[in-house]
Amino acid sequence: MSVHVEELEELRLPLTRYCYRLLGSAADCDDAVQETFLRVAAKADEYDPTRARLTTWVHAIATNVCLDMLRGARRRAMAMDLVPAADGADIGTPLSADHWVEPVPGARLFGQSDPAESAVERDTVRLAIVALLQRLPPRQRAIVVLRDVLAFSAQETAQVIDCSVAATNSALQRARATLRAARSGPDEVGYPTDAQQRALVDRYVSAFESHDVDALTALLRDDASSSMPPFAWWIQGGARIAALMGSTDACANDRLLRTDVNGRPGLGQYRPDDDGELRPFAIISIEQTADRISHIATFLNAADRFCEFGLPSALGASR
Repeated sequence: MSVHVEELEELRLPLTRYCYRLLGSAADCDDAVQETFLRVAAKADEYDPTRARLTTWVHAIATNVCLDMLRGARRRAMAMDLVPAADGADIGTPLSADHWVEPVPGARLFGQSDPAESAVERDTVRLAIVALLQRLPPRQRAIVVLRDVLAFSAQETAQVIDCSVAATNSALQRARATLRAARSGPDEVGYPTDAQQRALVDRYVSAFESHDVDALTALLRDDASSSMPPFAWWIQGGARIAALMGSTDACANDRLLRTDVNGRPGLGQYRPDDDGELRPFAIISIEQTADRISHIATFLNAADRFCEFGLPSALGASR
């Protein structure tokens, strides 16, 4: 039986989210989805709806593509996974791009529709969660996403992974145990609503641009952390982060513009060039708990990706 193009196109966004969780890379995710579609087109006549749902069959192909790409690849991470918190402001030397879990525009993951219709899916493409998933071996990573995020049955998951149900369940239990042991972030009970997230980000923008250390401190959790990929450097402590921001003139004339990062409110940071023109500097991912910020990841290596996030290439002269 052949696969209709319309049916396959409906799977593009779910497949993008799936591949991103497994790969942790924006570019690799796009390549994986494209390769999946090519393989589906080549094998379309082999699809048998009596043996599997279309989504199960396509996810099996996507899983094989991702596992092939992950074979021998470096595990992507956040700075907190690589080194202890820094004692000072010396950020060291940058690491190569393949060290890092990358941010993705929300539109690439969810399209232009309201992502609120899939709260669980939005939560599991947050940068912190994708980084956590990278701690798992690739096959366990696929299994835990299929079972605990996409709600595939044990039988369907076994079909996707091409192993027995018993082996799938055993791998799932090991994956869950690893994730429980690896969770070291703040308690996220009472995760903020969309409106609360936007309001908190707006307050952060105001405090940042006015260099208000007291306001920044009030917005950050006591155990908040801040990192700056591609540097393996991060600091911890809300007051310390705010004080460091207030002690440097580097951000004095920077401006922030809100965007969507991984389906959540994030920021594009602009910095004046030698002529005073505000140019792309960094993409900022903000992790939040109920009423404060728990982590700020400032991606200094993402300035050339502003157009992907719907951000302008310049903001005019700094004021």
